[in-house]
Amino acid sequence: MRGPDVPPGVPGQGRDLFRVLHVCTGNVCRSPMAERLMRHGLAGRLGDGAAGILVESAGTWGHEGAPMEAHAAAVLAEYGADPAGFTGRELLDDHVIDADLVLTATRDHRAQVIAMGHDAGLRTFTLKEFTRLVRAIDQATLPEDGVTERARALVRAAAALRGWLLASTPDADEVNDPYGAPITYFRSIGEEIQLALDPVVTALTGIPAAV
Repeated sequence: MRGPDVPPGVPGQGRDLFRVLHVCTGNVCRSPMAERLMRHGLAGRLGDGAAGILVESAGTWGHEGAPMEAHAAAVLAEYGADPAGFTGRELLDDHVIDADLVLTATRDHRAQVIAMGHDAGLRTFTLKEFTRLVRAIDQATLPEDGVTERARALVRAAAALRGWLLASTPDADEVNDPYGAPITYFRSIGEEIQLALDPVVTALTGIPAAV
């Protein structure tokens, strides 16, 4: 199992569920850390209400059925996030079709997702790109009548800003691959991902992280 399935009473393709897809290359390091850290952040803010946002991951050259890298799992545990039950998977058309928001590790991953079609361009960003755009959005303009509608409005607002708010350098929107590196490097990448996710989760939920 990859983790919790669609919660009972929430239609898999309906408007009551917002789907986030994290994408990297092998789906054993960066995107699993992003997936589980995001789930952890959402649960901490929303409790049971986090069931309205389904967070998954896949890899453009995904190691289908592979476990998460041990260092990635160790870093997740250090943040209090649950690495259990994860298995890697290869990115498929259906994953992109179903996703309301695709967050990639690099610009190359973003280009690969968009090249798959399915009108993915307006809902696919690198993680750091999305964070940069989210920071510029006035959260008071986002709806407060439901987490899924708020999340969809956030994606639309970020897409509208993309051409106006550029990165300081192209590399600023990238999360490097720690595959094969020592755990100290995994920790630095985990910290990058966590710092990028925190404002995103806050914007999605309208609730800042507890101090």
